[in-house]
Amino acid sequence: MGLKSPKLLLLGMIRFVVVIIITIASAGLVLTYHQTVLNFMWTRPESNWILWLWYLLSWLLSALLVGLSAVLSYLISQILFSVLIMDLMSRITEASITGKVQLPSNIPMWQQLLFLIKQEIPRATVPVLLTMLLIIVSWLTPLGPVVTILSSVIAIIFLAWDNTDLIPARRLMPFGERFRVLRRTLPFHLGFGLPFLIPFLNILFLSFAPVGATLYYIDRYQE
Repeated sequence: MGLKSPKLLLLGMIRFVVVIIITIASAGLVLTYHQTVLNFMWTRPESNWILWLWYLLSWLLSALLVGLSAVLSYLISQILFSVLIMDLMSRITEASITGKVQLPSNIPMWQQLLFLIKQEIPRATVPVLLTMLLIIVSWLTPLGPVVTILSSVIAIIFLAWDNTDLIPARRLMPFGERFRVLRRTLPFHLGFGLPFLIPFLNILFLSFAPVGATLYYIDRYQE
């Protein structure tokens, strides 16, 4: 449906382009100061015996900085831009299927959007921070492979919930009630989020995920 509707296709591509632009810009900014950060951590040694270790640290630092920039750019685009596009895509999908968008009465549009943005901050930041914490734990313990898999599972479940939660959040359902819905539907969210693990394509899948998530919610909870 996301590819058949011109409006949904346009919004999905806008979200996709916004994430790509912010990622490239933040990665470029981070790499600009790469040498400064590296010199602050460890000035290039003169001994050839340990110079290889300095180069290894340089490559690892580059990979870490690019990874952090990608995470930060996702959070920034998600909170400032994508949540509005996601909600609009969800509204268009709901209206196309049910003929209307069910909203709480007597609440101005700007208050609804402000509520959605406030809801997006914990939904986007908590799973990312938790995943990063688990990755650090995997580096420091012998349970690295297990923790890495666990962190990936947690990440895709919350990414899926970020989309299936659009309609309940728009209808101003309490956070606790929405979180209980997530706990009851963990297998679905795990399956829905699996494509988000595919490198590069995951950004494209995430761009159109609000459409599929809205269809799922309407099919499951339509009165």
